[in-house]
Parts: sequence; C-alpha cells; structure tokens
Amino acid sequence: MTPPSIDQFIDNFLTAVDFQEVVEVTPETKLQSLPEWDSLAALGVIVMFDVEFGKAITGDDLKTCTTVADLHKLLG
Repeated sequence: MTPPSIDQFIDNFLTAVDFQEVVEVTPETKLQSLPEWDSLAALGVIVMFDVEFGKAITGDDLKTCTTVADLHKLLG
C-alpha cells in the first residue's frame, strides 16, 4: 500500500485531532505549536494510524516527532 501524499495525510490529521478552531497545518507545522496538541490529540493520531493506514504506532513514536512531516514519515 502506497502511503498517502502529505496533503492527504494532513487532511486525515486535521480530522483525527478535531480542532475546535480552524488551524492552518503544513508539513513544517510544529506539533507543540498547535493549540490543541495534547494527550487526547495524540491518541486520535494513534487511532488514525491504525484505522486509516493499518499501522500501529505508540506514544513513544509520537515523542520522536517534532513536525507534521515527521508524523507522515512514520508511515514509511
């Protein structure tokens, strides 16, 4: 299975995190700069990887990521 493009990944990411306000996210967006990046958002991303992409990741995997592009690279 081919990993999604970064744009498709960002669309899935925005849905998984479920931001209350509109947030502009690019591949270079730093996760810590996002207003709602917390443990619940991280859990949403872990579930997204499992459900949307069939890939299991852990909280430790997320801790290695600084940007949205880093998350995308986890799809490998």
